[in-house]
Amino acid sequence: MSVASTPTSKSWQFPLRWGVFVVLAAAVALVVAERAYRVFEVQFAGAILKVITSSGVYVAGERETVYFGLSGTDPLGLRMTPECSSAFMLIPLFLVTAVMMWFRPRNTRRLFLSLAISAIAVILVNQLRILAIAGLVHWLGIDRGYYWGHTLLGSLVSVLGGALALVLFVWLGTRGSKGPKNRESAS
Repeated sequence: MSVASTPTSKSWQFPLRWGVFVVLAAAVALVVAERAYRVFEVQFAGAILKVITSSGVYVAGERETVYFGLSGTDPLGLRMTPECSSAFMLIPLFLVTAVMMWFRPRNTRRLFLSLAISAIAVILVNQLRILAIAGLVHWLGIDRGYYWGHTLLGSLVSVLGGALALVLFVWLGTRGSKGPKNRESAS
């Protein structure tokens, strides 16, 4: 006896191809527009910092830099470099989505949803990292605060947050529906 896979019906081939194309095009666009994305990230960080601090915040989007602590004795500017951006943490999510859409075309809608949720999680994790740096600089001073916030805590937040976002993506993208079909097979 041999195992045969279920062929993809013609009705799924068109959306499948477009879905994979859209996801891969978004990944390429993110790489190409990476600088503009970093400007978005510092604007977002500046907006959050303006809400949670009263020590003065300025965003220099053209330099991808957010300045904070301006009314204090230790103002600091954080420049969003390419390696500190969440853009390159998003690329693997796009690629995994495209591969999973190719091999599991019936999950395309669920994969788009899991990509959206996981991408938001990655972006928020990177914002949390920036807020941790700002908080530790305020608390410990520039030298110690930046070291602990960027090098240690920031790296830990990025790695754990990225890993959790990937696990969330796979879980959301591959879990079965809770419809009647699954309830019958569980009985």
